[in-house]
Amino acid sequence: MAPRRHTERHVVVTDWFQSHWLAVSILILLLCSADALLTLTLIARGGEELNPFMDPLVQGSGHAFAAWKFGLTAAGVVLLTLLARLRVFGKAVGTILYAVLGMYAVLVGYELFLLQNIPLD
Repeated sequence: MAPRRHTERHVVVTDWFQSHWLAVSILILLLCSADALLTLTLIARGGEELNPFMDPLVQGSGHAFAAWKFGLTAAGVVLLTLLARLRVFGKAVGTILYAVLGMYAVLVGYELFLLQNIPLD
């Protein structure tokens, strides 16, 4: 849970992480999956992908879009979890995980709102 030796100064020197990071990570990945499904559903009903990096993937195979989206998100979550205890500008990096979780929750809520309330072609 802490550096094993007093002289260790590496960014990641722990081999044990608190369980709440696992819960936050799983929730982020579940919301990422829901976002991918809802995005593909909205596009199938006439919506457009506004992210210029993901738009080519959406226009191609939905499988490629979902794989890239999930893979990039998972890599980011793992990196942020490894660096969770590091302090930058007086804040723990782990707080970014909570921000990402909140943003995904808002995004999925917005996509659900679009599916229920906006008539798509």
